[in-house]
Amino acid sequence: MNRAQAYALMLEHTPSPSLRRHMLNVEAAMRWYARHWGEDEEQYAVTGLLHDFDYELHPQEHPTWGVQFLRDHTDTAPEVLDAIMGHAAYTGTPRTTRLAQTLFAVDELTGLVQAAALIRPDGDVRQVELKSLKKRFRNRAFAAGVNREEVEQGARELGVELDDHLQHVLSALQEMSPVAEPA
Repeated sequence: MNRAQAYALMLEHTPSPSLRRHMLNVEAAMRWYARHWGEDEEQYAVTGLLHDFDYELHPQEHPTWGVQFLRDHTDTAPEVLDAIMGHAAYTGTPRTTRLAQTLFAVDELTGLVQAAALIRPDGDVRQVELKSLKKRFRNRAFAAGVNREEVEQGARELGVELDDHLQHVLSALQEMSPVAEPA
């Protein structure tokens, strides 16, 4: 599975613009970490794009439904499938690869960064500063749906200090150029 195929699949199964935006944000954070570690950027991108593609249409079966669909209908790498299963803590799937650990670590945090951007008058994520993001992270009433414990656990699993992790994901979203068409 390449990025263009993953993008098309995501569009086909995800009607909501906000969930699409979330998956593009996760893709950007995954790409940032792949470059940072010298890992396969395309594989990280595909993982970010597909991790929630089944959520809207199959919320009760997410991510199991999506992983089974990918197994049955695509040539998605087993590492990607394991990472997708592992990003949902309730599946009990261990995160044994850096790919899986990265997806878990960035998933919730991208939501916090996006929320921090949306409350700015211009809505521009490029204007969000780490100091402000850290303040928002500590304020549990802000973006209350973001699981701070999972963000902290994700940073620990990656072996990255929390402040550094916040900065990495913020930088990824600030650098991101939204892709309207598959590459």
